[in-house]
Amino acid sequence: MLADSVRTGAYARALRKFVGPETVVADLGTGSGIFALLACRYGARRVYAVESDDWIHMAREIVQANGCADRIEFIQGRSTEITLPERVDVIVSDLHGRMPVFEHHLISIVDARRRFLKPAGVLIPEREALCAALIESQESYESAVGSWENNPYGLDLSPGRRRAVNDWYGSKTKPEEVLAEGRVWAELDYYRLEEPNVEGTVDWTLDRAGTGHGLALWFDSRLAEGVEFTNAPGSPETIYGTCFLPWAEPVELQAGDRVFVRLEADLAGHDYVWTWQTRAENQAGEVLGKFEQSSFWSKPVSPAHIRRRSADHRPDLGERARIDFLILERMDGSRTVEEIAREAAKQFPAAFPGLDQALAYVGDLSARCSR
Repeated sequence: MLADSVRTGAYARALRKFVGPETVVADLGTGSGIFALLACRYGARRVYAVESDDWIHMAREIVQANGCADRIEFIQGRSTEITLPERVDVIVSDLHGRMPVFEHHLISIVDARRRFLKPAGVLIPEREALCAALIESQESYESAVGSWENNPYGLDLSPGRRRAVNDWYGSKTKPEEVLAEGRVWAELDYYRLEEPNVEGTVDWTLDRAGTGHGLALWFDSRLAEGVEFTNAPGSPETIYGTCFLPWAEPVELQAGDRVFVRLEADLAGHDYVWTWQTRAENQAGEVLGKFEQSSFWSKPVSPAHIRRRSADHRPDLGERARIDFLILERMDGSRTVEEIAREAAKQFPAAFPGLDQALAYVGDLSARCSR
């Protein structure tokens, strides 16, 4: 990220526009602390650098090395689970991956805007457009499904192929692979956004013939007025790349053919389920291809797993859960990790043949769950 001059340079220009001597800034997902340091360079009175990962300790060292430790306060934890000592003038964040629709990014922005930002405060970025294009890319398609189609053993691997075409892939779409130009299918206005789920439709009338293999997705980010960057095909390279959503089958298309696509991204637990519905037809209205695809179908799920999640299931703890329950119940501040590990090893000897294994397991649970 530090080496990505397109992305980091754009954020630096946006911070320069809004940060002055009395500005208070919140840097969500501070990572190495680069945005926090830039805010200090531009005169910020105070910066709250929030990071859930242990990278925060390296960021502290970097801040100390740059002489800004007196103005940057580090807070370890998820932004949705912490409080700030005061409301801020600017919230800067880059919490997304290849797309802004990523893990709990949108939830974090909405929560931070409500709880941390002053009424006239600034968000960086302020909005992002989600874009899609039809692409003709045998390379991307082969990368997704080729191993299921062309195995050297003469085996029928079609069940794997059905899952592969319902997954999404990181890619670097070339400009010459774009069969129909990019269109915006959704816009994220971070000042007004309320929900994490995103949906939209887009359609194309083709100007030329080609083989449609699927969709390329990217985002156009507006950090501030006059400060923008994108990971679109043909733009200066960034760390993000593009996304590839394959079609269930390649479709031969001619100039004048129309393609209609509906895209949905719905937050389910920790990450998103992507759904893309496609209809391609010729000028006479005859259907050339019709697909309903979803990343929900990309992973094999056992009937037992589905049953355990059903509303009428009566759950009973398995052995691993009973081990966790015992350990967590004893994390009451009165016992050491070693004391808990010895008790766990005594009660579950099959799971912990020796004290070292129990210590490692309890230590890991303590690192994740204790204060």
